[in-house]
Amino acid sequence: MPLTDTKIRTAKPTDKAYKLTDGLGMYLLVNPAGGKLWRFDYRYFGKRKTLSLGGYPDVSLIEARSRRDDARKLLAQTPPVDPGAVKKSLKHNIYGKQQNTFEVVAREWAESYFINKSSSHKERTLRRLEIYIFPWLGNRPIADITAPEVLQVIKRPQNQSKLETAHRALQAVGQVMRYAVQNGKAERDVTADLRGALPTPQVKHMASFVEPRQVGELLKAIDGFRGTFTVECALRLSPLVFTRPSELRRAKWSDIDLSSGIWAYRVSKTNTDHIVPLSNQALQILKQIYPLSGHGEFVFMGGHDPKKPMSEAAINAALKRMGYDTQTQITGHGFRAMARTLLHERLNIDPVIIEHQLAHKVPDALGKAYNRTKFLEQRKIMMQAWADYLDELKEAKP
Repeated sequence: MPLTDTKIRTAKPTDKAYKLTDGLGMYLLVNPAGGKLWRFDYRYFGKRKTLSLGGYPDVSLIEARSRRDDARKLLAQTPPVDPGAVKKSLKHNIYGKQQNTFEVVAREWAESYFINKSSSHKERTLRRLEIYIFPWLGNRPIADITAPEVLQVIKRPQNQSKLETAHRALQAVGQVMRYAVQNGKAERDVTADLRGALPTPQVKHMASFVEPRQVGELLKAIDGFRGTFTVECALRLSPLVFTRPSELRRAKWSDIDLSSGIWAYRVSKTNTDHIVPLSNQALQILKQIYPLSGHGEFVFMGGHDPKKPMSEAAINAALKRMGYDTQTQITGHGFRAMARTLLHERLNIDPVIIEHQLAHKVPDALGKAYNRTKFLEQRKIMMQAWADYLDELKEAKP
């Protein structure tokens, strides 16, 4: 039932806070201290959020409903607008110059830019800005910031031998600047004047084996490894699927169809859906571990908490126990480079098909982005051929 003024006035506080629901996501939160606060619950791109509409009696029932309806209108737009972000923006407007400081605009940009991206990516980017940018440029009006100022700040991590961090920080500043230009808060992106100002970082390739003999020896060593059954299975599956280590350790049973031999999941790094055709050998490993973890969420459960995935360090730790140097020889991520090289050089697989299986964004001739189902039949054949080839290498005599 909708609320009435009488019901609101007569609502008494209790030992715990409680809600009086009005409808369409709005309710009155009655606190133990006697305060009565209007709240509106909503979802923005699937994420649950709560908007404060003010306190009663300063904000009447009629006014609270009006504010709720305004918020719903924002959410009904195409694309939808987050009423919480709008409120923050208006709040900053009240404080005059505070509204367009670099930090305020950067956080506003982050709320918009990372909607469909992983929370960890957002946290890393904001943390980088908080450490290397905000202390020096955070309180500056973004429209007044100059290229030399940005360069001076960016030089700090470079002088600490953190060249890659400097490049990433500069990239984030540029994204914030372009957002400011698009929203009328700055005239231009001054980072455009800094192209070439930082030396190019040296690309570090993940350690890997690409010689068939080395790969055969590695596979034999993996078969002989003795650790927890979870890590044993994950280690044996790694070269067969050559996904990113983070994707393997977070594999969920809900994403795997053992009957059709398909593993379909969302790649957080590229924000794309991806399909991994499972070879007979891969299916055999998954069926072996199913009795252990099939009742839970993750295929490879954590050793201390089965509700969490296996540790991100587990695969590399196992390789180290086997005597491999993860700096110069092989890492969990190195299985991707191993497959990429040998599939092309030894099995003569089209590089485009390989790149699709690696979940890389590969535009086609028309400029269309990665399609998870493209070359799926060819990829199924490739994945089985790859598994058979690995068996041959493992069985080959020294």
